[in-house]
Amino acid sequence: MKPIKHRTVTIIGAGPAGAVAAALLKRKGHEVLILERQQFPRFSIGESLLAHCLEFIEEAGMLPAVQAAGFQIKNGAAFGWGDRYTWFDFRDKFSPGPGTTFQVQRAHFDQIMANEAMKQGVEVRYRQEVISADFSNSNPILTVRDLANSNIIYQVQSEYVLDASGYGRVLARLLDLESPSSFPPRKAIFTHIEDRIDDIQFDREKILISIHPQERGIWYWVIPFSSGRSSVGVVGKSALIAPLEEGSLATLRRLVDEAPNLKRILHNAVWDTPASTMSGYSANVTRLHGPGYALLGNAAEFLDPIFSSGITIALRSAKLAAEALHRQLSGETVNWETDFSQPLQVGVETFRAYVEGWYSGEFQDLVFYEKAQPGIRRMISSILAGYAWDTTNPFVAEPRRRLRTLSELCRQSPQR
Repeated sequence: MKPIKHRTVTIIGAGPAGAVAAALLKRKGHEVLILERQQFPRFSIGESLLAHCLEFIEEAGMLPAVQAAGFQIKNGAAFGWGDRYTWFDFRDKFSPGPGTTFQVQRAHFDQIMANEAMKQGVEVRYRQEVISADFSNSNPILTVRDLANSNIIYQVQSEYVLDASGYGRVLARLLDLESPSSFPPRKAIFTHIEDRIDDIQFDREKILISIHPQERGIWYWVIPFSSGRSSVGVVGKSALIAPLEEGSLATLRRLVDEAPNLKRILHNAVWDTPASTMSGYSANVTRLHGPGYALLGNAAEFLDPIFSSGITIALRSAKLAAEALHRQLSGETVNWETDFSQPLQVGVETFRAYVEGWYSGEFQDLVFYEKAQPGIRRMISSILAGYAWDTTNPFVAEPRRRLRTLSELCRQSPQR
């Protein structure tokens, strides 16, 4: 084994959470190493950012590079169900903060973020697999396999480790922190297409979320990119959308054709990319932090793709962790539960309430309610834009009670 390497902070994963956390710490003067198992650029799902994300990207000094990349501007979310259609504009919202964001091809976006971290002095090492972790001493040691160099094994000792490994969930696996999710298993089938959309109703500056006309538990996304391509996917319980002998792409196309609005919008599309699948993606952990480590974003918990909350939660966790860790490395006493975990969970629990409400039908009823007061729509728009930590918003402060009350009102009131 090669001699041990020493770094102040080691971050597992070079995705958005890892890159932002690294940049924030580096800007405070700390030495940071990122270990990334894959080689960038690489494909990743989760292309529709929320407006709140831009605040963290800007704080990390990366916003000019993201703005210069030519990504599709996103100003809201549209919803379709049969012949019903509605939308929320993130610029018309309750909470302060950016009202627009971007829809991104993640391979390009994640590479930009990692490159920007490197420009600020962060060391990023690709093709490095963390195979074990020892947190028994004050300075944790990670054992790493160098996949780019003959599988050489070496160790890195740090004062602290942040796990931003996303779906890889490195420390959750190595430290036996995984916990069952409260959500039932669901499956997603998705691909990228040349969309050739000519429908005058379609707004390329909004993600389109559609509901199956008969099965309300099945929903679809269409995320348009600036290149004339789109990400298209469907989500539902495995029994409802499981690919048959036809294969995943044919299953996706069949399900898309079952939604009249999507069949119309995508009638010219060129389905030129094989479909991918993901199942059982909802995940949780028994704890978000421990002696010498903290878990960021999807490495800790992933709820559901319905509101594109994953990157927002990841970047919020990166900011909270970087702030707490900077104070700790500066000699202050930090309570990671009150300074990191509890503040993060405010937004996570808000998103959780609306994910649950989406699948129960309560939030779907609210989204399509035609008589909603403008003030209420602005509060909902704020949550859809990612401002799930703004407790001055009544729909954040009391998400379940407010959602239940409004859903009952929607169901009692005739729509037309």
